Amino acid sequence: QVQVVESGGGLVQAGGSLRLSCAVSGGTFSSFRMGWYRQPPGEERSWVAGLDESGSRTYYTDSVKGRFTISRDDDKNMAYLQMNNLKPEDTAVYYCTAAGLSDYWGQGTQVTVSA
Repeated sequence: QVQVVESGGGLVQAGGSLRLSCAVSGGTFSSFRMGWYRQPPGEERSWVAGLDESGSRTYYTDSVKGRFTISRDDDKNMAYLQMNNLKPEDTAVYYCTAAGLSDYWGQGTQVTVSA
């Protein structure tokens, strides 16, 4: 059974940085496309960033381009989301996904950016 666990959320001031981590177990990590989604308070969940199986192709929603970086470490079965120059509108619960024949989701980690 595949498990996805996020960590690294917290409270940060605007302009600050956080790195979210995503640990995947129970599957063949190198076969997964990895992604990050977020859900702000009272809003729908939306896609933030994606990374292909090889780690060579990355994709970002427009609002985070140039500020967020998605990456993976297949040796550690980990994915990351480096978030720089954070803004209050980045406040959300962030979810990691591992996508293969099925999609697997973590429980989310809270990111709060104060003005």
